[in-house]
Amino acid sequence: MALTDLFTALADPTRREILALLREGDLSAGEIAERFPLAKSTLSGHFSVLRDAGLVVSERQGTRIVYSVNQSALEEGLELVLRLLGPRAMEEK
Repeated sequence: MALTDLFTALADPTRREILALLREGDLSAGEIAERFPLAKSTLSGHFSVLRDAGLVVSERQGTRIVYSVNQSALEEGLELVLRLLGPRAMEEK
């Protein structure tokens, strides 16, 4: 996972909210779309950024596309950020 892709994916509040929703369980594209006042094409772009960063995976189930959070990618991303910040990042202030 590239840090640039991770930061790009997490930079947008809509994408962060999508990830938060998916942490609660898998959702179809339509179920996610119901929660946002955005055009489906706009949401599709957000899904693409999240997929490209490896943070979500999608699976076609008949006529639906179901999205799931990629937990191992989230953990890997967190590890990358912590390494970037250095060993003192976890120390209490």
